[in-house]
Amino acid sequence: MIQIGSLILPDFPLLLAPMEDVSDPPFRHVCKQQGVDMLYTEFISSEGLIRDAAKSLKKLDIFENERPIGVQLFGSDIGSMREAAIIAEKVNPDIIDINYGCPVKKVACRGAGAALLQDIPKMVQMTSEIVKAVSLPVTVKTRLGWDDNTRNITEVAERLQDIGIKALTIHGRTRKQLYKGPADWTLIGEVKNNPRIHIPIFGNGDITSPKIALQMKQRYNVDGVMLGRAAIGYPWIFREIKHYLKTGEVLPPPTLQERIDVCLTHLQKSIEWKGEKLGILEMRRHYASYFKGMENFKDYRMKLVTTDNYSEILETLELIGEVYSKVA
Repeated sequence: MIQIGSLILPDFPLLLAPMEDVSDPPFRHVCKQQGVDMLYTEFISSEGLIRDAAKSLKKLDIFENERPIGVQLFGSDIGSMREAAIIAEKVNPDIIDINYGCPVKKVACRGAGAALLQDIPKMVQMTSEIVKAVSLPVTVKTRLGWDDNTRNITEVAERLQDIGIKALTIHGRTRKQLYKGPADWTLIGEVKNNPRIHIPIFGNGDITSPKIALQMKQRYNVDGVMLGRAAIGYPWIFREIKHYLKTGEVLPPPTLQERIDVCLTHLQKSIEWKGEKLGILEMRRHYASYFKGMENFKDYRMKLVTTDNYSEILETLELIGEVYSKVA
């Protein structure tokens, strides 16, 4: 088992990455159905929380069937982050996670996310204040460094552990890389196998198949892996990895009907959470991923992303099932 404070996870847990405009309750629901072990909210602005911004507060929605789940926060001001952590603790998540890894300009250029990799003393002070402010386990997600000249994750891991974080997730790229080029797990392995490190170390980056997940486990001895983009439109990756780790067998991909059924569940949960109008609108970004690789799919995708009528979406999904089952 893996222990994060008082939270107990199974051996080699699979974690779903916090992704802006993706990791909402409807998406988390379908991933949970497919076996993910740990969920996170979308990353939440500390400034938005302390100012009662509706969008930030909505991201605090968590549900009992999602547990264990962490609330992830980002921000550049130490006081605001401390106050936001106190607010987040009131919704009773299982952990508070701090984002020191987001590379996008609107976050990093404001001194938050991966920007803190350029100011380790401030990162340590911010983390320390949050650890002292809440009773929940505090964890961190970060990157190897700001760029190739400052790949300082070993120092970061030791210093954050020393002031009380309970687990660390490392994305195997620098901020400068964004999401380009292959993830480098070498330093993730060095952190995990550092004799000074005793907290769980989770690896993130380019886990796109069960075989790769097993390779990272065996090669770098990480305590678990976090998946992000590979799960978008394909939550089955969690059950596939678990099955492969247990049996060494590769599961067949989901059937067309499974794709349709899970897509429909995702849509229904989206409507339950946001109401019919917004639920349908926000689901549009997912259709292409659920039916990725299907030939001559453009017309059906256009129908799905242009209608705001629930019945028409159901009809289109039913039609997809009829047409493509004949092709198969």
